[in-house]
Amino acid sequence: MALRIWHAMWLQRIDDKIAALQQREAEQQHGRQVRPAEPEWIVELGIGDGRPPAEVHVGGCYAAGKRRRLVGRDEARRLLASGVRACSHCQPDTALDILDLPAQPALATAGH
Repeated sequence: MALRIWHAMWLQRIDDKIAALQQREAEQQHGRQVRPAEPEWIVELGIGDGRPPAEVHVGGCYAAGKRRRLVGRDEARRLLASGVRACSHCQPDTALDILDLPAQPALATAGH
């Protein structure tokens, strides 16, 4: 009799674990379905008064900073054409088929 109770207890634990895993999978599936679409283009914003645009990224770029604003394709093209830097990692200028961006100012080196 004790063995039957022990087996019943383990079957209940197994059933509970299966139910918890099914619940977690259902929640993850729901999360994937309602997740907002990844933005197509991101503008990383600078610091200071007005937070000027600092760099354009392809949506989902790992190098984009925390200060950001989502923009459309036309706005991303306009910003790049106006001299805002293109991310060297995700290369939004290439993704937007922009071939001739304005020259980026060289960084000043101290002591030269």
